[in-house]
Amino acid sequence: MEISTIIPHIEVLIFASDKPLTSLDIVELINNSFGFLEERIMLDQVESALEGIKEKYDSEFYPFEVKESGGGWQFLTKKDYHKTIAQLNGDKFLKRLSNAALETLAIIAYKQPITKGEIEAIRGVNSDYSIQKLLEKELILISGRNEHSPGKPLVYATSKNFMDYFGINSAADLPKIREVLAEQLVEGTRPEDFTDQPVAEYIGYDALEEEETPKENISTIAVNQDGELIEPQSDEPEAPSTETDEEEKPE
Repeated sequence: MEISTIIPHIEVLIFASDKPLTSLDIVELINNSFGFLEERIMLDQVESALEGIKEKYDSEFYPFEVKESGGGWQFLTKKDYHKTIAQLNGDKFLKRLSNAALETLAIIAYKQPITKGEIEAIRGVNSDYSIQKLLEKELILISGRNEHSPGKPLVYATSKNFMDYFGINSAADLPKIREVLAEQLVEGTRPEDFTDQPVAEYIGYDALEEEETPKENISTIAVNQDGELIEPQSDEPEAPSTETDEEEKPE
């Protein structure tokens, strides 16, 4: 069967489905619909058709697009029209997660499965309220219990709604921690950032040359056994004296 024949069927399946459809789901649904036993639709045909559909709706002519998000393919409104459709959902649609909830959600996303105690150990504060809000919004779910910890605490993980919320297809699509930290590095300012002139010309060559200043002779202070200060001896050789002691004066 030609790919152009199955494209409309793939579009209506994605449009009518109340959940994201994987490529394998689409293959099975189309084969069941046509009932062909000899000429069955193959996965590579569906994937080629999906690429064509995606390219079609990427055009500026359409206010929505076909995107792989939340574990499968679905029709999503383009970002330019989010404020328009927000009117249909009231203020709830526009509400954003608090910083505390985002922080908790990020820890769960990167460390899942994780217990509440482990989350609080990382954050350093109680996280009951944030976890409760994330559960209410169905961004996280209880995936079981930690059988190896005392009391067997509940274990939390992200949900499919989490992937839908952030427009990703799986947790593997999250940015790597190393990439996030690299974007936050701040490069120090340099003299070149404030002038078009070379640094040497900007500050002057004379400033680059260090003037040598004569170093003063530094001697060590010492005291004798009686606590009296002993005058330090200079390292420079003394000039020969023209005077002699009285005992050595010739008569």
